[in-house]
Amino acid sequence: MRRLNTTMAVLAAVGFIATADAQTVVTIGHSAPLTGPQAPNGKDNENGARLAIDELNKSGVMVAGQKVTFKLDSQDDQADPKVGVQVAQKLVDSGVIAVLGPYNSGVAIPASRVYNTGGVPMLPVASNPALTKQGFKNIFRIGASDEQLGGTMGQFAAKTLKAKTAAVIDDRTAYGQGVAEQFVKEAKANGIQIVDQQFTNSSATDFLGILTSIKSRNPDVIFFGGYAAQGAPMAKQMRARGLRAKLLGGDGICSADMGKVAGDAASIVYCAQGGISLDKTPAGREFLKKYKAAYNTDTQVYGVSYYDGVKLLADAMVKAGTTTDKAKLIAQLAKTNYKGVAGTYTFDEYGDLKGAPTTVYVIKNGLPVPYGQ
Repeated sequence: MRRLNTTMAVLAAVGFIATADAQTVVTIGHSAPLTGPQAPNGKDNENGARLAIDELNKSGVMVAGQKVTFKLDSQDDQADPKVGVQVAQKLVDSGVIAVLGPYNSGVAIPASRVYNTGGVPMLPVASNPALTKQGFKNIFRIGASDEQLGGTMGQFAAKTLKAKTAAVIDDRTAYGQGVAEQFVKEAKANGIQIVDQQFTNSSATDFLGILTSIKSRNPDVIFFGGYAAQGAPMAKQMRARGLRAKLLGGDGICSADMGKVAGDAASIVYCAQGGISLDKTPAGREFLKKYKAAYNTDTQVYGVSYYDGVKLLADAMVKAGTTTDKAKLIAQLAKTNYKGVAGTYTFDEYGDLKGAPTTVYVIKNGLPVPYGQ
């Protein structure tokens, strides 16, 4: 009898150990352009997410009594709406608990319908206001909207640069159009006259014709709604054409890649990013240090937002007590109040970030630096 009791005690101990060591694998999806002109931004977002996942796995997150191991399923949506919808269906079918991205508004808007149908929470930085105005409850934007980015630059042009006239160019993407429209709205409200509006596309690199036309109007500033892959050659061609205007834009041109490609011409660029300047807080400086050590490169724009997004998801899972119930996770995200590196994350009824701060940057020595610093 004593031997039986001893055996049972041993088995119970083994069982306890097995339970304590039980692990749950949670896969988070990621959708971004990992190839093509916008790949530097997509890879930056992926890097931020992977950095957070590595830290979470080292720290040992417990959800409902079980240790969680996080994995990232990163997919290349090529900044293409059709591919983005295919990626969305693939991630939903594979059973991811949530998705970070898409990065582009033109991809995020159609893909969001797939994620909504699948009940999968999505955390995009895509900034077009239309994304969160669809009535879906699963979208939580972790970056500033076009209203905040474009509006900030409209005010900056009028109040800081004292601009009286502006020309506007957009790349006809959902992002480019959206941020340009918001700039125009705020610029006009602040007394700036829009003297010309031109359009291009997201793969163009020759803007000499457009710039020649704009030069005849002699604007104080040119606002470009688009990405660094077009913004950088545009800045160089503005200088080559002898335009006196400053080049303004949103977060799409506010990156290390912009400075790298534009070279000296990047000195005419002013742009807005969502969030606070990372080098102004201890947490931000620590993130920059960790990112550089991990990837031997500087972060672009939203690596920190995706880092925060992963940590935000993990925090929501712990508080909701689930790694599988997406409805409970969505309910928790809707009421979250999470302090990350880039700011505090709370969402309004539409899933937009409440009080999303924006910072205006200039490009110095190839990198975005807060204006006035």
